[in-house]
Amino acid sequence: MTPLSKNPRFQAVMPPVVVGLCVLGLWEALCRGFAIPEYLFPAPTVIAASLVQNGPDLMHALWSTIRVTLIAFALSTVLGTLIAFLFVQSRFIERGFFPYAVMLQVTPVVAVAPLIIILVRDTQIALVICATIIAIFPMISNTTVGLRSVDPGLVNLMRVYRANRLQTLLRLRIPSALGYFFAGLRISSGLALIGAVVAEFVAGTGGRSAGLAYEILQAGFQLDIPRMFAALSLITAAGILLFLAMSGLSRLALGSWGDPERA
Repeated sequence: MTPLSKNPRFQAVMPPVVVGLCVLGLWEALCRGFAIPEYLFPAPTVIAASLVQNGPDLMHALWSTIRVTLIAFALSTVLGTLIAFLFVQSRFIERGFFPYAVMLQVTPVVAVAPLIIILVRDTQIALVICATIIAIFPMISNTTVGLRSVDPGLVNLMRVYRANRLQTLLRLRIPSALGYFFAGLRISSGLALIGAVVAEFVAGTGGRSAGLAYEILQAGFQLDIPRMFAALSLITAAGILLFLAMSGLSRLALGSWGDPERA
């Protein structure tokens, strides 16, 4: 039986857990030792107490943000993959449209979000569009690179057997691109969450559909800094869980095969 200290999962999990506990302990000690007021920089225990006290409101806001994130992530995955399939069919199409995909990536969402919110009357749809714009580029870029990163010898072999473009795509390019595709999922999931939060900041909408960004704004206006940190901690936790979910999905689908990071 393998000792716990030599277990690969234990070795992967323990270092970040130990570092995190040390940082929280140091944070708590500094706040108590220097008597830092909680309205300036609250201690972890104060943040945890605020999280429990405001739990229902914060969890409802978290679900609103996660809903926008998941919809935008799904749209960016589908649209980004379809666009990558289109790019790989023709160099002319890729060279013609890829610069515009880059333009979407480098344009700050805070600059275009107000225009989108004005043009789209439904605020939730506007938030989804903003988050999708941020999250779609990694799917386009990674999937396109994966579809083109095929051994030329295998491509020639498919030609020898007179395989058409669809057969080459399904039997050669897509299996070869899976590692890049899942790497794009890991990046896109986090960017979808960032896009949702940034769009909520710009929209500034309240009510039943308010997300965590609105909770942070309200806490800032009311100088309720522990509640602000509690909302921030939920955003961080959601981002970590999304990344772990995509990493687990990648390991489940690929194992150690076809993953460019493992290679």
